[in-house]
Amino acid sequence: MKKIIILFFLSIQLFATNPVVYSALGDVIYDNAVKIKKLRDVPQYSDPIGELDDYVLDVEKTKKIGFAIERGDKTINKKVYLQTLRELSKTNDFYVRKAYKLYRKSMSNEDNLLLLKMINSGLIDTQRDREKILEYYFKHIDMMSAEGVIQQYLNEDEKLKREQQRLLNMKKGPTKEQIQKAKIERLRRNDKLKQEAIQKSIEQEIADEKVKIRQDQLKELHK
Repeated sequence: MKKIIILFFLSIQLFATNPVVYSALGDVIYDNAVKIKKLRDVPQYSDPIGELDDYVLDVEKTKKIGFAIERGDKTINKKVYLQTLRELSKTNDFYVRKAYKLYRKSMSNEDNLLLLKMINSGLIDTQRDREKILEYYFKHIDMMSAEGVIQQYLNEDEKLKREQQRLLNMKKGPTKEQIQKAKIERLRRNDKLKQEAIQKSIEQEIADEKVKIRQDQLKELHK
């Protein structure tokens, strides 16, 4: 019973950011709106005056409508809300394509400032291009700073190097002190893994419930 209550409150927190109604469409639109808004600060970005601001405003208005539907407002037509989401989804995809175009342009023109803006915008799948981005950074290391995504990747690589060196030192013949330290670290890691396993189990149950809700919504979309 206690576990069910915990899952219930975690579910509320998970869904609180955006309306649950048609979240299969809405989540991407609402989450990307803040990122798309930042394109205004990119000098290389060209857009008819006011169009981007109008889009963000439409997203904010639609989000309020989604929450109103959740509250049980019977004056709102859910089909109209769904159609609005579909139109906004097309515009969202348009701006994401714009972002990728600027990202590719920054690479080809070796525009370091533009590259940093784009990979830190949240609109680019940087994990997919991780090696490509790092290769570019090391090639231009004297002319650009490591910030945001790049700094994150550098930190991850440094952590991996330290772990590899630790294992290498142990193979050479660890001292008593190193053995004791490794034992303590191993126990801590085991405890951490147990806690993570519990957390993942809870998160998986929440994710499964979310998938079920979205599947139900998708079925409704195709009615």
